[in-house]
Amino acid sequence: MLVFACASAQAADGIEITRASIEAADDGYRLNAAYSFELTYGLQQAVQHGMSLYFTTELELTRPRWYWTDDRAVSIKRTVRLYYHVLTRVYYVVVPGSLQQPFDTLEEALFFIRRPSRWLVAPRGALKTGEVYNVTLRMFMDRETLSKPLQVDAFNNSDWRLSSNKKTFTYRAE
Repeated sequence: MLVFACASAQAADGIEITRASIEAADDGYRLNAAYSFELTYGLQQAVQHGMSLYFTTELELTRPRWYWTDDRAVSIKRTVRLYYHVLTRVYYVVVPGSLQQPFDTLEEALFFIRRPSRWLVAPRGALKTGEVYNVTLRMFMDRETLSKPLQVDAFNNSDWRLSSNKKTFTYRAE
């Protein structure tokens, strides 16, 4: 019983990257990813009282070279905002470059963040066809976007630390 309680507590502390791959498309290269995480009670209460949470995804594609440092082909990040409008009782997820999406429940809004649409990470021609790239992916709740008084509490309170380990894999450019 104690082992199960520790495992569930550890799962609630972080973000797990459950799926990650790069796909070639007509307009470029897209990230196909899925995440697994739950908000702590403190974070749920913060959102329901009108505070915004920001989730940042960082992606880097590097090409290894034997004679020098790795060639950084792509280094990009995207931040998604989650907030609750108290008067209308609607949750919103704002993705840069698109409209804000309304949701009736927090769980629906989190599902949208956990299963993002395929994000264009590089235009066509940014990667050399046939070359192998090392891909590093990480997602975290960006505490630096909080107001200064909350940042102090967030850096000292483990309830506010929500991040994934870096996931690395290789991709052969098409």
